[in-house]
Amino acid sequence: MKAVVITTAGGPEVLQLQQVNEPEIKDDEILIKVEATALNRADTFQRNGSYPPPKGASPYLGLECSGTIQAIGKDVSRWKVGDQVCALLNGGGYAEKVAVHGGHVLPIPPGVSLKDAAGLPEVACTVWSTVFMMSRLSAGETFLVHGGSSGIGTFAIQIAKNKGATVLVTAGSEEKLAFCKKLGADVCINYKREDFVARAKEETGGKGVDVILDCIGASYLQQNLDSLNFDGRLFIIGFQGGAVTEIKLNTLLPKRLTVQGAALRPRSTENKAMVVTEVEKNVWPAVAAGKVKPIIYKSFPLSEAGEAHRLMESSAHIGKILLVP
Repeated sequence: MKAVVITTAGGPEVLQLQQVNEPEIKDDEILIKVEATALNRADTFQRNGSYPPPKGASPYLGLECSGTIQAIGKDVSRWKVGDQVCALLNGGGYAEKVAVHGGHVLPIPPGVSLKDAAGLPEVACTVWSTVFMMSRLSAGETFLVHGGSSGIGTFAIQIAKNKGATVLVTAGSEEKLAFCKKLGADVCINYKREDFVARAKEETGGKGVDVILDCIGASYLQQNLDSLNFDGRLFIIGFQGGAVTEIKLNTLLPKRLTVQGAALRPRSTENKAMVVTEVEKNVWPAVAAGKVKPIIYKSFPLSEAGEAHRLMESSAHIGKILLVP
């Protein structure tokens, strides 16, 4: 089969489409013929050498995909050959075929094309596990998501609104903010022109927001803490603004704040399967009802993976970028 290979750590130009061996499935895995895979920021970090794959994972990029099942391990009971599915991967999505644990697979939601479904697993599992399972965002609360026009952001806006929260977003252009507004965001903040802390306080009557989902990290940490309400929860999922900083601990204690962080990829097989099960139960009905949709910006052939990475690193896109074998 063909797969995108990282020839050496570096920029987008190091990605090359090459002939490689097909993956062999274990007893608890299935083999998917890939219809599409979606880019994630982690792919760019793995490409430049700063985010190596976990032990035993595929050496190829790609943390989610959609496609058709071609083979099934003997311990897999739910799925059958020919089923159309999407899946959360440890890696290997930038290829014509990929092996995945049977518990990390989801059916294609009604009303979503097989191709577009590739943009759902990673964002759905990330947002549901962090914002709802761990930060317990509930109806009537206020939620701030940074990077509202990203794949994570566009999904988070929709599902948070669907669950009854008031949604605030930050983004860096009026075009992106307008798109977030169209998805249902209640308050749209241009972080290049406005102080998001002041705006968050203003929009909440001085209280602050209840939950923040943050992909920036160090450079936003103190501001995020200052933006939170009593019993507020900050969840960090990325370090685009650095990984090391100082904070004022006296911000935490009086307001009983919680700071958490997590990544999907390093989680255990069992933990991921539990998250996937929760997503199918709690998120898929909203997708099937058309209330939450995958937002696809552009598709590239596998041979143009480097161009797709350049687009992602430019941050010019809104939503997800796909690669198609």
